[in-house]
Amino acid sequence: MPRVRRNTAKTEVASLPDRKFVGALGRGLEVLRCFGPRDRWLANQEIAARTGLARPTVSRLVYTLTELGFLRHAHARRKYALGSAAVSLGYSALTQIDIRRAARPLLHALSQQTNASVHLAINDGLHMQVVDTYWHSSAFVVDIGSRVPVVTTSLGRAYVCALAEEERRGILEQVRARRPADWPLARRRFEQAFRDYEQFGFCLALGDWRGDVNAVAAPFDPRDGTKPVVVGCSGASFQLGSELLKRDIGPRLLALVGNLRSTVQPE
Repeated sequence: MPRVRRNTAKTEVASLPDRKFVGALGRGLEVLRCFGPRDRWLANQEIAARTGLARPTVSRLVYTLTELGFLRHAHARRKYALGSAAVSLGYSALTQIDIRRAARPLLHALSQQTNASVHLAINDGLHMQVVDTYWHSSAFVVDIGSRVPVVTTSLGRAYVCALAEEERRGILEQVRARRPADWPLARRRFEQAFRDYEQFGFCLALGDWRGDVNAVAAPFDPRDGTKPVVVGCSGASFQLGSELLKRDIGPRLLALVGNLRSTVQPE
């Protein structure tokens, strides 16, 4: 998984036509989004590279966020990390995802049965955000808070498959526009994902995100007006072969989704 990710906040914020959109607030939030589970400390230049913002702008934003408690500053390192206000906000958001509480025992049971990592994820633009996860000691680990690409992961493909046609076209157009050179391969992989979803009810990713990782995922529609969530299972490719995913783990995921549906009632 590449260590450096670019949020392209400068381009995205500038392109928004909505006059109600507060650009300064958007840029500040993009700074916070730079910090992932494995990015504990970042310097101003790293934040600037990831957001596409000018260094003086980043300097003012991180100062403000630090004063408000969303970032904390290590003077010796001259770097920043998420502060207590950001941590509190994140935990508050997690506790308000009702489906997470219902899914937890099911995720844990499937992880034990498959000896693999099992995740619950929601969409975040062209990424999927992992909001809960369980793993066996020998399994490949994707931790809570991880953001993985929609394009190359089974989580992302299952999410796109679950969307209405218009929304599906919209997110695929974003994928095409973001990386035109990669679009032909991405399109072929999505077309395969659509076929898999129609045939099996789940989607695969065989070494597409990381060469040594295979995964399968299935979407769950809460039927309460919110976006689909996705349940996935991933592990080392030598552990989770394609036939095992199709024959055994994929059907287990579908059973999990069915059990989850029976325990979650829309309000």
